[in-house]
Amino acid sequence: ALGLARKAGDQIQLASVLGALGNLYIATGPEETALKHLNEGLRISREVNNQDLSASILNNLGNLLTAQKKYAEAAAAYEESASLAKSRNNGLLTTRALINAATASIQNKQYKEAKARLDNALDQIRPLEASHDKASGLITIGLAYDELRSRLPDSSDSLLLLAHQTFSEAGTISDSIGDRRASSYAWGHLGRLYEDERRYQEALQLTRRATFAAQQVNAPESLYRWEWQTGRLLRKLGSIDDAIGAYRRAVRTLQSIRPELSVSYGAPQTSFREEMGPVYFELVDLLLQRGQSLQDPKQVAPYLIEARDTVELFKVAELRDYFRDDCVDTALSKVTKLDVVGNTTAIIYPILLADRTELLVGLPTGLKQVSVPVGTETLTKEVREFRRKLEKRTTREYLPHAQKLYDWLIRPIEPDLAAFPIDTLIFVPDGALRTIPMAALNDGKQFVIAKYAVGITPSLNLTDPRPIKREDMKVLAVGVTEAVQGFPALPNVSEELHELQTLLGSKNLVDREFLASNFEKALKEEQFSIVHVASHGEFGNDVDKTFLLTFDDKLSLDRLNQMVGVFRFRDDPLELLTLSACDTAAGDDRAALGLAGMVIKAGARSALATLWNINDEAAVDLVVDFYRELKDSSVSRAVALQRAQLKLINNPRYEHPGFWSPFLMINNWL
Repeated sequence: ALGLARKAGDQIQLASVLGALGNLYIATGPEETALKHLNEGLRISREVNNQDLSASILNNLGNLLTAQKKYAEAAAAYEESASLAKSRNNGLLTTRALINAATASIQNKQYKEAKARLDNALDQIRPLEASHDKASGLITIGLAYDELRSRLPDSSDSLLLLAHQTFSEAGTISDSIGDRRASSYAWGHLGRLYEDERRYQEALQLTRRATFAAQQVNAPESLYRWEWQTGRLLRKLGSIDDAIGAYRRAVRTLQSIRPELSVSYGAPQTSFREEMGPVYFELVDLLLQRGQSLQDPKQVAPYLIEARDTVELFKVAELRDYFRDDCVDTALSKVTKLDVVGNTTAIIYPILLADRTELLVGLPTGLKQVSVPVGTETLTKEVREFRRKLEKRTTREYLPHAQKLYDWLIRPIEPDLAAFPIDTLIFVPDGALRTIPMAALNDGKQFVIAKYAVGITPSLNLTDPRPIKREDMKVLAVGVTEAVQGFPALPNVSEELHELQTLLGSKNLVDREFLASNFEKALKEEQFSIVHVASHGEFGNDVDKTFLLTFDDKLSLDRLNQMVGVFRFRDDPLELLTLSACDTAAGDDRAALGLAGMVIKAGARSALATLWNINDEAAVDLVVDFYRELKDSSVSRAVALQRAQLKLINNPRYEHPGFWSPFLMINNWL
């Protein structure tokens, strides 16, 4: 279209096409291309003095600058857009640009400026005739006023009144034009304001109105909010069973929408955990409380099972959101339903709630619930300190934290574990707990690993526990020893790969042989049970910031998935993917989620991976011992890792958990 517009020589058409393309590139990237097109479009529209077009392009330019977090520049672009649109009597664009300018001011912490811009936007939008754009503009203004209440406490009452008025106006307009989608947002948000004021009955009436409107137009992306709100209100009104019913409906509705489809009016970018997590975990909280209020174990069991299944639904949805695709559903369809996983394994779900931590433990006889009076905030703080000090290998500063976390997470369930011949603990960690090795918790005398083999899984529903096939185990071992692409050398890798060749007869690709193309070719041509990667890997809080280093390239998770994914369609999937030099940033829960989830995305049965890179001979010893143990068919993957870790602990040089604990057995532990 751009080529045609340039050929046609029509400057207005050219500016219009450039503006539209720029807008498209804001969504898809790269941002430089978006900026180039928008600036050129703006220059031409100014040259031909087309103010309507200039106003529109300036608004889009503001959107780009906002995406780049250049809020002051964005606000200036929006202001200019609003001023031009006003001179052309374009009320809708004037309003939209002013609302955008106010939002940029809020992001820039210029709250009084934001309030003035919102007041201006409200003055501009009120005279316009009833329309969907007017209703949704009023809703966005109402949400911004509501957000400013906590930022401008002195004006809180007047801002509350303004939010009330704009939501009411939006609701009345939406109803008058039959716009049920907007109507659902208007009455729902008004209901939330009443909830904040503790006027629960009125809030409930408005929320039911919003729910009905959303149902009429089949709008699950707003419906789940109002079902969730109904659940919260019923809980506050003391109707626990009805509240549970409303929460169940909210979770069911959420399951029907993919995260990328969720639409919200003016909501800033938040993580899936912050945005959707509360719906699932508030239901879990209610189910566990309800279960605790009953005496008969037979009546309690269904509540515990539903609580666990709700956590599992969230885990799968969270992974789907991290990878932005449905790869996890493929894995889900192949899994055997796990209610009992043998009499020597306990599955532990630590459920982090605001006022307490619930330990849901899967034992050979069923689920057991144990409450610990430690809320998320306290627990998370302790976890962060533990992780930070664990990486300092010259001090024992980690120990008090290791003991405190043991007291909270393991000691309360010790009697239950002791009642069975449990030798393996599998954790399904949540939040900050994903960033620490549970094996390094300490009871005051010894580490957890001295007593139990330990594994983790991002979701039990995505795990298919079966023993590894020992016969004809083919291994591909690859790695980088030299400093490449700005990453430091890994001098111990050559010994690691040499040992694997001796022990397992692995096919090795090292340094210049470990090119992305050679790696792909090797995976396509042969059926390997184990792929061992000894190279830098970084896991970020976003799938785009996650990669593995080859000698010549950085393999994105998608690319790795395509390469390793060829095994999915064969009879024998990849049994084990080992990443012996990866890094996840301390304190980054989503990076740790990506590390664990990658196994599932790549279609591997299990992974041995590190939470942080050790870059030491200790890693070589541990990895080689792990494989040596794994050759014995009576030894599970988790036990093989346990034995290798204990061997390091018994070496005075390496007894510090900073050396041995970052290795995790992920997913299939058998």
